[in-house]
Amino acid sequence: MLGSGLSNQSGAALAALAFPVIGPAGVVAVRQWVAAAVLGAAGRPRLRSFTAAQWRPILGLALVFAGMNLSLYTAIERIGLGLAVTLEFLGPLTVVLTGSRRRLDLVAALAAAGAVVVLARPTPSTDYLGIGLALLAAVCWGCYILCNRTVGVRLPGLEGSATAALVSGALYLPVGAWVLWHHTPTPGALVCALAAGVLSSAVPFVSDLLALRRVPPHFFGVFMSVNPVFAALIGLIVLGQRLDAASWLAIAVIVTANTVVVSTAARDVADNGNSVAAS
Repeated sequence: MLGSGLSNQSGAALAALAFPVIGPAGVVAVRQWVAAAVLGAAGRPRLRSFTAAQWRPILGLALVFAGMNLSLYTAIERIGLGLAVTLEFLGPLTVVLTGSRRRLDLVAALAAAGAVVVLARPTPSTDYLGIGLALLAAVCWGCYILCNRTVGVRLPGLEGSATAALVSGALYLPVGAWVLWHHTPTPGALVCALAAGVLSSAVPFVSDLLALRRVPPHFFGVFMSVNPVFAALIGLIVLGQRLDAASWLAIAVIVTANTVVVSTAARDVADNGNSVAAS
């Protein structure tokens, strides 16, 4: 889990190094192609056997996947790695909070909302478009989780995710071709983009599969909370992106809110299950 988080955010930092040459769209295209190659080889989907009911959520997942990465990488270019990833992290937190009636979850939601206000506090230099793109990435991540659930139900195994990655990669073929034709990549930029695809797609995919075989899903969800911290630290070390004390505090609040919500929700589910079994 540690390796997955570090790899994912290191890949995003390397992607940012290629932005000046091929831009976020070019980097995302390369990343989508790498993800398509990795997941396609792992899942080996039997496309001709899919029904219309299976194709619909797959296509939705592919569109969400493509939009999530483009909006996140464009946000990283504008507001920095740490802030962009932290705001994107609101997506899975919102999914967990949706429909909850617990008072603790309400407190966590209010705390996270206050942290977002701190991160987006208005100043003459505030990049509202960058913040909006990061929040769009959060919406996409939330939709990604919901679509993934549906795909998992209708297509057990990796076939659904692999097909979505292949479709997303195909969608980026004209985009990537246009960008790379008009902005000839340097060897360094191409290496960074390819490395971003491997570190942010291939390595986390394998690492997460191995981790989920060894730890409970709720513990995995709690550990994901360290990703905004990793992003802020790697953004500082690799990209020289410094955050002020208020931003660090806001990141800590969002990470804590997610940790509390996910851990207590999992405990309540376990307690309810034990109660039902006992009765």
